[in-house]
Amino acid sequence: MSLNIRNLAIIAHVDHGKTTLVDQLLQAGGTYRDNQEKQERAMDSMDLEKEKGITIKAKNTAILWEGYTINIVDTPGHADFGAEVERVMKMVDGVLLVVDATGGPQAQTRFVLRKALQEGLKPIVVINKIDRELATPLKVHDQVLELFLDLDASEDQFEAPFLYGSARDGYFMESPDDERVDCTPLLKKIVEYIPEPAAKEDAPFSMLVSNIEWDDYVGRVAVGKVLGGSVKKGDNVWLLRKDGTRKHSKVLKTFSYSGLATQDSEGGSAGGIVGIAAGIEDIDIGDTLAATEDAEQLPFVAIDPPTVQMEFSINDGPLAGKDGKHVTSRAILERLMREVKTNISIHVEETDRSGVFNVSARGAMQIAVLVETMRREGYEVLVSRPTVIYRRDEGGQLLEPFETLYVEAPDEYSQAILKALNNRKGMLENMEVEASGRTLIQAKIPTRGIIGFESELVNLTSGHGIMSHLFGEYAPHAGDITTRITGTLVSMEKGVTTTYSLQALEERGILLVGPGEEVYTGMLIGENPRADDLPVNPVKEKHLDNMRSAGKDKTSKLSPPKKFSLERAIEYIEQDELVEATPNHLRLRKRILDPNERKRMAKAAKA
Repeated sequence: MSLNIRNLAIIAHVDHGKTTLVDQLLQAGGTYRDNQEKQERAMDSMDLEKEKGITIKAKNTAILWEGYTINIVDTPGHADFGAEVERVMKMVDGVLLVVDATGGPQAQTRFVLRKALQEGLKPIVVINKIDRELATPLKVHDQVLELFLDLDASEDQFEAPFLYGSARDGYFMESPDDERVDCTPLLKKIVEYIPEPAAKEDAPFSMLVSNIEWDDYVGRVAVGKVLGGSVKKGDNVWLLRKDGTRKHSKVLKTFSYSGLATQDSEGGSAGGIVGIAAGIEDIDIGDTLAATEDAEQLPFVAIDPPTVQMEFSINDGPLAGKDGKHVTSRAILERLMREVKTNISIHVEETDRSGVFNVSARGAMQIAVLVETMRREGYEVLVSRPTVIYRRDEGGQLLEPFETLYVEAPDEYSQAILKALNNRKGMLENMEVEASGRTLIQAKIPTRGIIGFESELVNLTSGHGIMSHLFGEYAPHAGDITTRITGTLVSMEKGVTTTYSLQALEERGILLVGPGEEVYTGMLIGENPRADDLPVNPVKEKHLDNMRSAGKDKTSKLSPPKKFSLERAIEYIEQDELVEATPNHLRLRKRILDPNERKRMAKAAKA
């Protein structure tokens, strides 16, 4: 019996129109009533996703079209969130590869496509944004085929159908010159080309857990594709864990996903995607749910290991506890362990120091998103600069992670970019100048060299530079890299900053704080153009006498302080500095607040 189900993931580089394409498919599948307001980027449900304009978590939905259920998984396009892509590969039977008609396939396109092809999934290629002025859809068609060859696609995968269109305007065609009507050609291709799920209806129930969600009434919900049989409320199920242990439970509730909502359902049948709540607290991604205890464990996709690490610790500064409600080390550890359960690429380890935890992930952005989420939930936490995870080979040689970096910028900035890459131990692999006047640079660079490079690129190119990167391999250590050449202005007093004192300090460097802000000893309040740290007093008040009045300051002008986003702050600090992240404040500070203690430690390090 044929299954009228199609399961597919949508994969693309950041900002190539993937989530907008999902919006059009939802509309074509009748998700919205005639009188219902249509949502933009409906699948980006997290506040951070809406603010940053990127997808962070993989999420699934379904549409009904001409008797077919099309399950769609929207995946992130940023390599730091690559594990979100890897784990859903077992849930789908094909992928929709979305590529920008102007930029062509980019770094993250290569990463997610390689994972899909390795799993044997069938691709459909959508060349999006063909209505743009500099669009070259036929050139991009050839670039995608070259990418298939590079990634060792099978003959069947290489024969992937191509569609051209605009997700924003809601039309797709089989040729760039066809009439621009609607999404029907794309839906037809999905039904025709994506294979039906390889699931056995008459077999006992089995499902691989590919995602974890939370329901306020029944707790953890395991989401996956049913590979055998069916499941409904009240069924007995066995949880087969990755470590070989088995646990019996009962299905409390099942969920189905369609349109923009998650609904209670009657159950799930072979080939479909279903959510199951079985009252098991420690159910995890990669576990198997089955009808019998002696069932075989289902294979899970291999997840690439993390390459960067950051320290999380309790806020021990003078202003600790004034802003957040979760400030203890136990609360921070519980929150980190909760993250580990739903995010399989993050690892958390306790250290030998009290209240300090090592958090490992794919990239600095992934950890920054976790910190931002935690501070919005009311946590106060100190975080260090990201460090790479080193390894040693069999001969004892130190190895570090290297990445392939792709930079796109106007031609006049290329010399400055190459100089910056050279300083960061980057090695040029390829350089092309396009007809539009933009230069494409490809380089191999240590992961250490990428940390903080994005903000440098923005400054070098006046905001015109775009970069993306992709993990390559572990290779011999590249030597010392200097990423920050400036020192800092460090407060030597506690109190509230005054205009009078900041005016004098403005001549010494760029300020990171404005007047009326609370500061403390050891806090960074500015940037020193010289390489050393300068102790300053930002809270000094003006001494009044008969000749000097208090009112004169009111006409004084201060330049606006330089304010960092969380990601920029994490990349800006050095190893002896920390970022204090609280719900309403981001402060930069020294690890050791006491200046005398810092001097003693510096002397001891030199001895």
